[in-house]
Amino acid sequence: MSKLKEAPVKLEFSNKYTREHSQYYYEKHRRGIEPRLSHWRDVQLARKALKIAGEPLRVLDLPCGAGRFWPTLAENPNRTVIGADNSADMVAVATENCPKEIASRFTGMQTSAFAIDLPDGAVDSVFSMRLMHHIGKSEHRLVMLKEFHRVTKDTVIMSLWVDGNYKAWKRMRSEKHHPRGESQNRFLIPAKQIEQEFVQAGFKVVKFLDFIPYYAMWRVYVLRKV
Repeated sequence: MSKLKEAPVKLEFSNKYTREHSQYYYEKHRRGIEPRLSHWRDVQLARKALKIAGEPLRVLDLPCGAGRFWPTLAENPNRTVIGADNSADMVAVATENCPKEIASRFTGMQTSAFAIDLPDGAVDSVFSMRLMHHIGKSEHRLVMLKEFHRVTKDTVIMSLWVDGNYKAWKRMRSEKHHPRGESQNRFLIPAKQIEQEFVQAGFKVVKFLDFIPYYAMWRVYVLRKV
């Protein structure tokens, strides 16, 4: 793994991803009916998003976590993937558990989404699942989005929490009565706001896919570099 570039933004919660926590993260989507159903829907949306993005052949999976989406990304036999994460332990767990039949097409890498250790236009697409909802400040999101814009030749696929659904309404109502304070590390971002930030960073929205329309907060965006 290459030496980490100095990131202009550091998220405190990212320090929790030790070896033990990374292994737990690998296993948690395999436990119980609800996590399995959630993972099935995530994979379904990922497949659709990759198709909309034109089935990119060189993909940066950032954050790759414990490699949850690697079998899905490998479904295109011509695709190669850089699996990157801020946590070296996450990358190690992902690499160790990668199925042998696809392992040759995956490269592990420790790097920050705010300072990606890759050259301009290094990949056809950045695949970023379950990261953006951890970033509460607009200026921090823009740093990351501009890094994605620099590294991708064409598209970005990313998931986040948006408003305009029942779960968002319920969360906002709860926060009004019980503020989460500075310890909060998951954020609901108004769809209009994040879409303006996409434009500021040099993207246009190709399409979005909702986890459960009008009910769930999760949305997957497919963006194209302009």
